[in-house]
Amino acid sequence: MELQNKATRIKLFDFSTVQMRTFHMTWFAFFLCFFGWFGIAPLMAVVREDLLLTKAQIGNTIIASVGITVLVRLLIGPLTDKLGPRRTYTGLLVLGSIPVMSIGFADSYETFLLGRLAIGAIGASFVITQYHTSMMFAPNVVGTANATTAGWGNLGGGVTQMVMPLIFAGILALGFSEAISWRLAMIIPGVLMLITAAGYWFFTTDAPDGDFKDLRAQGKLSADKKDSSAWVSFKAAASDYRVWLLFVVYAACFGVELTLNNIAAIYYFDQFDLSLKTAGIIAGLFGLMNLFARTLGGYVSDFMARNVGFQGRIYFLFVIVLCEGLALMLFSQQSILILAVSSMLLFSLCVQMTEGATYGIVPFVNKKALGAVAGIVGAGGNVGAVAAGFLFKSESITYQQGLFYLGVAVACVSVLVLAVRFTPEDIKEQDEALADALAQRDNDAEVTPAVATQTA
Repeated sequence: MELQNKATRIKLFDFSTVQMRTFHMTWFAFFLCFFGWFGIAPLMAVVREDLLLTKAQIGNTIIASVGITVLVRLLIGPLTDKLGPRRTYTGLLVLGSIPVMSIGFADSYETFLLGRLAIGAIGASFVITQYHTSMMFAPNVVGTANATTAGWGNLGGGVTQMVMPLIFAGILALGFSEAISWRLAMIIPGVLMLITAAGYWFFTTDAPDGDFKDLRAQGKLSADKKDSSAWVSFKAAASDYRVWLLFVVYAACFGVELTLNNIAAIYYFDQFDLSLKTAGIIAGLFGLMNLFARTLGGYVSDFMARNVGFQGRIYFLFVIVLCEGLALMLFSQQSILILAVSSMLLFSLCVQMTEGATYGIVPFVNKKALGAVAGIVGAGGNVGAVAAGFLFKSESITYQQGLFYLGVAVACVSVLVLAVRFTPEDIKEQDEALADALAQRDNDAEVTPAVATQTA
């Protein structure tokens, strides 16, 4: 999908343009979705005691929380192609807030499982986040923009590990029991999601020049129902083998990150005999690396494209996936707390750079079916998390063993990256589009000082 007036620069403190307003609204909305999605994870030690959950049952709830997202991500991509990201994101935030606030009514394993299953649907917000920034930013910075909005959104997974135990403790201090406190704590992320839904509706548009509905009416986008069909978009994406290769790659990075978000706090709580608060803080460090790590992956991907050519994006992705696998194996072997934390941070850097590098390629696979491509690849992350969930559910495999096996699998997946191919015509087209975006950026830089001089 080719649109005009995409931003060629990321100006973080500029809120006057729709491109940058969208940039900030996407990452913040995704942040809150992540906060709500994993809000219960750092409280699982308390929930386990309250609902008398076994390890296998906890594993089932983890699988449920990420499993449903596979289906919803597959659906949300084509739906975004059809309705536009503004309407789709607003609706998802409103609907997603309901199970987040309602999980507090769970009084058994079965009802808690259903609650986590329903909450998992908000994980599809990632697809809309990547779609919307791809609509707003030009090829020279789209990798960085996608990586930053997703990375800052993923911060929600780290912040929730730290903040939810504090909210829980604050409610306890008011005189409520532990059984009531974890339930009341989940109301807060749900309310924040509702507030953000209103902001998303009023401060963004689908594209730089307006909403899809208006652009189709003006003839700037295809108004043909066949061309805009969600099913046609999905079929076009699903028939491209590169989409499925990136699906597997994303399973090996984001899937592993989701798994760590779910088990990190309880892993440190049990493995190193820490308090719930301390375990949550350490687990939160893993997610906080998203502040810069995923952005760094997207930035390096853009850098390689500018200096090596489009193929440089693929070479970098191969290297960083391999590094991710090796770092995870290293982390799995640590039995001393300081070494475990240090190696976890190294792994966190690699896994999040891998995610950024993956979505440095996604916008170029099929521009006419971008939502479907983003949805399928994004669903891969949740498939990876589901597979890992079954691994950690087993009573015969320790968390350390499971992490080592995952590291081996990730290292093997790195080879698949080299099978992602673009035709010489595609590469030439992408390189030319990049050159045009860079020329536009330089032209904007020359015009701005001239205008400022004339105004003065």
